[in-house]
Amino acid sequence: MKKKLGVIGGMGPEATSYFFEELVAHTKAQKDQDHIDTIILNHATLPDRTHAILTGNVEELLEAFIQDAKLLEELGVANIAIPCNTSHFLYDATQKEVSIPIIHMVKETVRYALDQFENVQKIGILATNGTIQSGVYRKECEDLGVEAVVPSRKNQEEVMSLIYDDIKKGRPGDPLKFQKAYEDLMEAGSDVVILACTELSVFKKNHSIEKNCLDAMDILVKESIVRSDATYQ
Repeated sequence: MKKKLGVIGGMGPEATSYFFEELVAHTKAQKDQDHIDTIILNHATLPDRTHAILTGNVEELLEAFIQDAKLLEELGVANIAIPCNTSHFLYDATQKEVSIPIIHMVKETVRYALDQFENVQKIGILATNGTIQSGVYRKECEDLGVEAVVPSRKNQEEVMSLIYDDIKKGRPGDPLKFQKAYEDLMEAGSDVVILACTELSVFKKNHSIEKNCLDAMDILVKESIVRSDATYQ
């Protein structure tokens, strides 16, 4: 019997919608009943994660996260997925408040990068300022013996513009902004580049990207399916 999946979403809503689309698309199923029972909290009014990190005002966001996790636990989910990379700076504080596992998208993505690509020494990170400043990807990379690389300040501004000025406003995204940051990371010696923001996952849906780019959303989808005792396809 498949396990029920809980999702803390709304960061942003389009990224959550895309996560669910991918969850359905990659679950091997012949009929409705083969899919995963899923409870999605599209909590769009959560405070902005990057703003919380950069200002240090995380209490409201953390309290809301814990309440959401506890609600999903009460509703009987077996695992919780959070399709938002930046929010994983609250992972430990939230996980200790519930007994059910929260899938650690960051940790699983870095592990997958090392498993699927050969001789990885440096991993490029395309993410929000909040994700970068929080160090969540840097920590996981260091724990596994590789170096996390981030764009220059100028190209990081391009990434933030792509996320906030394009994708979060419902636009398809400017490929030039992406390309500038990607090439910056490659020049810095990156062996793999992680799309470490779910808005960049939405960007990828509408644009072709390089083969050495790894989307953290894809890894979260796969882990969510496998942990729900369904078959990934």
